[in-house]
Amino acid sequence: MSTAIRRSLQVSEPVRNRVNSNGARQANSTAGENASRESSGLPRALKPRVFVSAENRLLKEALSRMLIKSGEIEVIGTEAAEPFQTEDLLREKVDILLLSSRGSRDEDLAAIRTVRSAAPQVLILLIDVAGDETDFLQCIRAGVRGYLPRDASSEDVVESVRAVQAGKGVCPGTLCAALFRYFEREATSFPSASMRQRLGLTRREQQLIPLIAEGLTNKEIANRFCLSEQTVKNHLYRMKQKIGAEDRLGIVQVCRTQGFMI
Repeated sequence: MSTAIRRSLQVSEPVRNRVNSNGARQANSTAGENASRESSGLPRALKPRVFVSAENRLLKEALSRMLIKSGEIEVIGTEAAEPFQTEDLLREKVDILLLSSRGSRDEDLAAIRTVRSAAPQVLILLIDVAGDETDFLQCIRAGVRGYLPRDASSEDVVESVRAVQAGKGVCPGTLCAALFRYFEREATSFPSASMRQRLGLTRREQQLIPLIAEGLTNKEIANRFCLSEQTVKNHLYRMKQKIGAEDRLGIVQVCRTQGFMI
């Protein structure tokens, strides 16, 4: 007898006992509750529905087998040819997307943002390739709920799926400190709250000014705040429009003239 059949029998036994002791009315009520639960689309509490997405077919099959073997996770879309389509996630009522990194930060971030926009109820657990601080923080900003390094064990993956389903965040301890450092920088890196009122600069734009003055490149600024280079370029363009500056040097000069920098 398979594990799945034994588990099914174990779950069904208490139901039969209740029917025998309380009569047919309770049996009908229980069946009606189950049917109502299925038709209402409520999430299954015991077995999270997980869609495994990996461009490497062997890796996808290995991850799927590992999750199924745990006996507590339902794996969806094992026959899908593509890594994933948001329509599949919605149709299959997926709880968790186990996403293996594609090896490109931009592609990973685009995939994460697509899911968060089209299927916000789906929680994302990412297995990354690089595993460095910048990639980690950018993925957190994009909306992942869990982040695992590529050398994570099978036990780590299964436990992380359970944790994410329980509403917890998951990340390696070495990267947890990066979150504290990031929020510390967020809280202390802008020079003056009055700048918003006087020049119309947003908080993020204020944060960029000392970095521009230091001569950091767009890429360096992007890495500092876990943004894309294009986002930094967009900020600089709007800052020049608001301040009336022609270039990065002009932004710094105006801010010094206004007394926001020494």
